[in-house]
Amino acid sequence: MSQVERFAHLLQEFERVGVDPNTISAGLAVREEDVLRALAALPDDAGPAAFLSQLRMVTTHSSDSADRSHAPRADGPR
Repeated sequence: MSQVERFAHLLQEFERVGVDPNTISAGLAVREEDVLRALAALPDDAGPAAFLSQLRMVTTHSSDSADRSHAPRADGPR
């Protein structure tokens, strides 16, 4: 998918969920995959508050997974 197509898809998802992308700056600080995952989990017209809440859940889950993958193993390195 080209960059233009990815951006169009992102804008369509924002519109579907009822979020004005011009007012959401939080999306700039997170990965595109996390934003799309959060949007995909929401129903039509969920609104900005639901989006931000879902985005928080998705990014917290993603960072928790990353932290666990980089944490030292309890039984030491192999």
